[in-house]
Amino acid sequence: MRVLVTGTAGFIGFHVANRLLERGDTVVGLDSINDYYDVRVKYGRLNYAGIEKDRIEPNKLVQSSKHENYKFIQLDLTQSEELNTLFKDQSFDAVCHLAAQAGVRYSLTNPHAYMQSNIIGFLNILEACRHYKVMNLAYASSSSVYGLNENLPFSTSDNVDHPISLYAASKKSNELMAHTYSHLFGLCTTGLRFFTVYGPWGRPDMALFLYVKAALGNKPIDVFNYGNMERDFTYIDDIVEGVIRVIDNPATPKIPRDANDPSTSSAPYKIYNIGNNAPVKLMDFIDAIENKLGKKVKRNLLPLQAGDVPATYANVNDLVEDLGYKPATSIQEGIDKFVDWYLDFFKVNV
Repeated sequence: MRVLVTGTAGFIGFHVANRLLERGDTVVGLDSINDYYDVRVKYGRLNYAGIEKDRIEPNKLVQSSKHENYKFIQLDLTQSEELNTLFKDQSFDAVCHLAAQAGVRYSLTNPHAYMQSNIIGFLNILEACRHYKVMNLAYASSSSVYGLNENLPFSTSDNVDHPISLYAASKKSNELMAHTYSHLFGLCTTGLRFFTVYGPWGRPDMALFLYVKAALGNKPIDVFNYGNMERDFTYIDDIVEGVIRVIDNPATPKIPRDANDPSTSSAPYKIYNIGNNAPVKLMDFIDAIENKLGKKVKRNLLPLQAGDVPATYANVNDLVEDLGYKPATSIQEGIDKFVDWYLDFFKVNV
């Protein structure tokens, strides 16, 4: 299969591309390599896959030095002409769209970045898929779309019309846009609502990264909502397995449509939650970090931040029923693997 993976300098995109390469698919990776967070991590991911920093040029395909079936292009998705040229030249069988402006809190102060990347960029992906006859589009949504929903666990059949951040609103917009293209043009689209992804090569702006960095520096960590938070922390390998299964199984129409389930449609459209289906208290999450590091961490208790929700919890029944898959990595196992990677990447001695 010939697959375009967007966001391959990013956390999830990097791992998905590598899994596809391992099984023999031909992959073109795409990323704008913006400076939303430490670009050393982004270039480190690319370098791991054989895309060295000094060989990268904007809008130019670079051949991996490690994988003959991998090429990378630095490209901003708002550049529709260049994106269309890529689609025309490469004839993709599937697109896995994971590039986006991430971060709930950043969206409070930098709203325009989300409109450009998550709305205009996604529209350009949809248009390219439509015009160049791509069979299947899998794309990243987010558990943030559940917003003010208080029904736990979160189900894809729940109403998600009350987002509480522009990031969440942009992801809900992606789902609506995808459905329109599925209905009008028969494009198979599957949206994946990821739940608090963590693991090696993770984003430096996320809690686990910040906590480990602070702990190693003997500094206190900020714990919001006074620690009364629960998250359905999901290890990266579990996320990747779900994404791969979606790439291999394009959405199909549900006829007759289930009027009570907005995640399905009479068009080839589907939404899945990908979460661990086992929410963890934030304090227990921090305890697991302390267990791995063998040291206590001072906790700076703070109120709930704007845009945050107290708890997330994924109902993954559809994922199990349709794709035969359920994430299962324990928190301690996942944190242990992350810390081992962190110490190696940053050459930190405990």
